[in-house]
Amino acid sequence: MVIATHNTNWIPSPYDAPFAAIQMAVEAAIAEDTLPLGDISVTHLNAAETGSFAIATRSDGVFAGSAVAAHALFLLVPEAAVSWMASDGQKLNAGEHVCHVTGPIPRLLTAERTVLNFLSHLSGVATLTNKFVQQVSHGIGIRDTRKTIPGLRALQKAAVRAGGGVNHRGSLSEAILVKDNHLATVGIGGTVSSIAEYWPGRQVQLECETYDDVQAAVSSRVDSLLLDNMSPEEVARAVALAAGHVRVIEVSGGITLDNVAQYSIPGVDFISVGAITHSVLALDFGLDALPG
Repeated sequence: MVIATHNTNWIPSPYDAPFAAIQMAVEAAIAEDTLPLGDISVTHLNAAETGSFAIATRSDGVFAGSAVAAHALFLLVPEAAVSWMASDGQKLNAGEHVCHVTGPIPRLLTAERTVLNFLSHLSGVATLTNKFVQQVSHGIGIRDTRKTIPGLRALQKAAVRAGGGVNHRGSLSEAILVKDNHLATVGIGGTVSSIAEYWPGRQVQLECETYDDVQAAVSSRVDSLLLDNMSPEEVARAVALAAGHVRVIEVSGGITLDNVAQYSIPGVDFISVGAITHSVLALDFGLDALPG
């Protein structure tokens, strides 16, 4: 089934990254792959010869990155006809075609690696995110972190959404998170009071590593707690203390697929996992010639 057929650079989707982020990432990737002399491996081919290819996954997973791949195709092969058979967030089986593209063969071969690299990495993010989502109780969100590849944060966060995860702040200016280093010279109470003075009305999330930190945070009336590097038993105790005093309780630090279910504790709203962006295994895609 064809999801969308187009020869433009944009497919609206709730899982898309902002277009400016897509544009910058794709242009940087193309420059990386083609400068300074272009693709010298296709210079012997007939520039006018056209062909049709399928982009297919080699393994099971969750699809992400179609808008990024579409923009790369648009910039490198603007005359190509592109038909998408899969949409971001869709679960894929090995061998499934996600896209058919027809256009000048040399230019499609030039675009191949850039397109596949984006799809492989972003679908890897979505796939790993979905594995974590499947391990936790309904109502607990899997959140990403700022542990992302520089320049690809917005794209990776879109892939997290495609995998069923939830985004944490996208930049330092988006939300206030007070971590241990922020508290090195001023205690919890003083820090929270200072923030309230500078940024009245802003939600403040405070990182807590001990039960005493949680007690101080509750007394200072913060909005949100980030329980970091605690055992499941310590988290349960902290949740019991903070329940009814804070709006959001999040758990982070040392979370893996093997232990995430243990942190799926009533009262926990989110579990944040850096691995879903910094330690993903790429989902393998290939470009296959279609009979014509």
